[in-house]
Amino acid sequence: MPNLPYRELPDADPGTPPLTSPPRYLAWLARKQSGILGLNAFFGIGWMVCQALVWAAVGDAIDRGINKHNPHELLVWVGIVMGLGITQALFGSLRHQLAVTNWMHAAFRTAQLVGRHVTATGSALTDEIPAGDVVNTVMADSMRVGGAYDSLARFLGSIVAWLVVSLILLRTSTKLGLIVLLGVPLLTLLTTPLLRPLHRAQAGQREASGRLAAQASDTVIGLRILRGVGGEDVFFDNYQQQNDKVRLAGFRIATPSAALDSGQIFLPAILTVTVTFLGAHDVMNHTLLPGQLVSFFGYTTFLTTPLRTAVEYVMAATRAYVGGSKFLRLMRVRPTIAATVDPTPWPTRFETLTDERTGVRVERGSVVGLVSAHSVELGAVVDRLGRFSADATGVTLNGHDLRSFDLSDIRRHIVVSEIEPLLFSGPLRDELAQGADDETLMDALTAASAIDLLEQLEHGLDTWVEERGRSFSGGQRQRLSLARALLTRADVLMLMEPTSAVDTHTESRIAHRLRDARLGLTTVIVSSSPLLLEATDHVYLFENDQVITQGSHADLVRNSLAYQRVVLRTDDA
Repeated sequence: MPNLPYRELPDADPGTPPLTSPPRYLAWLARKQSGILGLNAFFGIGWMVCQALVWAAVGDAIDRGINKHNPHELLVWVGIVMGLGITQALFGSLRHQLAVTNWMHAAFRTAQLVGRHVTATGSALTDEIPAGDVVNTVMADSMRVGGAYDSLARFLGSIVAWLVVSLILLRTSTKLGLIVLLGVPLLTLLTTPLLRPLHRAQAGQREASGRLAAQASDTVIGLRILRGVGGEDVFFDNYQQQNDKVRLAGFRIATPSAALDSGQIFLPAILTVTVTFLGAHDVMNHTLLPGQLVSFFGYTTFLTTPLRTAVEYVMAATRAYVGGSKFLRLMRVRPTIAATVDPTPWPTRFETLTDERTGVRVERGSVVGLVSAHSVELGAVVDRLGRFSADATGVTLNGHDLRSFDLSDIRRHIVVSEIEPLLFSGPLRDELAQGADDETLMDALTAASAIDLLEQLEHGLDTWVEERGRSFSGGQRQRLSLARALLTRADVLMLMEPTSAVDTHTESRIAHRLRDARLGLTTVIVSSSPLLLEATDHVYLFENDQVITQGSHADLVRNSLAYQRVVLRTDDA
């Protein structure tokens, strides 16, 4: 078995696809995997042509060996039949392997492009397209797109095999050759009126299933609220109604799909009967040999495969067109933050990050606190410093406008840990940091005061984390998320209320360990906790989106009544 050109998935760079139309995107995918598509086409053509030539060899074995009582000729042609059969089996096996490879590469490239686009657009995508539709595009539409490349080699092989059979028939009988040469494409065209209703039915079913997935996704997010207001029955009824729409949409697909499947059997049968009848008439008139009639019958029987493959490919291409349309709709959503043209190279050494609007200045190796009576207002400051806001004017890094740097560089070097960070499903060690050794993981868990949590898990770091980390309490999720943030080793790490869900003793341990864990790196803590603020070098107190005072935690506790009210919970008295 030869080595096939497999590549690791996902690709390091999936490329930049055209977003003008589904055919252009499908053609772009074909170019991206042209090597394995070409090899697949070679084996697909060889596989199909061998099937066709078997009948020519069988006819010659009858006419030259059996009818002429020539054992030598019979053995030669039997050997040729066997050789064609072995070659067909080998080519068929390789064709199938490469067909699945092409399918998976196209599907995973599509899913990877969606994943990157979701990362780039953030909330802008789900503001325009329901989350369920995004999931459906990854799970279903990408597979529909890949399906077009699964059957492409067989489709090309069908075309070549049809031409080969037609040429053989033309050399033997012009009349029968013309019937096959013109009859196959004519019968294929008879199925095209069914494609438009099939296309519409598939698009309708995709829309309905997308809405169903979106409804389920929204419900999972708001499940507690639904239970709190007694809305389970209302949701169930709505979900049942949408589920019925999906089922009815599936029934609508059945009619044109069944008609196409029936056509794959009925139309070739017409061709087989016609050629066999005319061939038998020619044998009776001694213008055709018996072996040639057997070959003609075999050809017409074989031609059901190319015709069926052509219809199958048309159906796969139709599904790919629908899936590609959904993919392009998603990809056309523009991110809130546009990519930087000709970005400034990231500095080899981080020095300062400054927000000129508020006067916040974060220096290398420092721990800075941001405090407000209403911590929500500090989200705008963090969004600007982390380049999550489209309005990021006045933020500089080492004196350069932060907007001049590539967004991917900013995301690697400036990490924002949200107030309610999410955990995803998978092994705990991969959830924290893929590729990190156990010692590094344990150090981060120790700094986040999460060792006790690890000791409670039967499988330790190999414990499977359920979706959204729902098997952990809020405080446990927060500590695991803090450990994950520490493992990024980002130049600047911004922690939004990192201890809001833990008890005082745990918070004290985290506060004492945080500085050592981030030694030499820069940390910004958004919190009003005095335990955390004691670990800072400098604190900015905000009121109405403006800095009203700043200094060390100790100085502010002594000298600022406003700071005392927010941090120590005192009043003017």
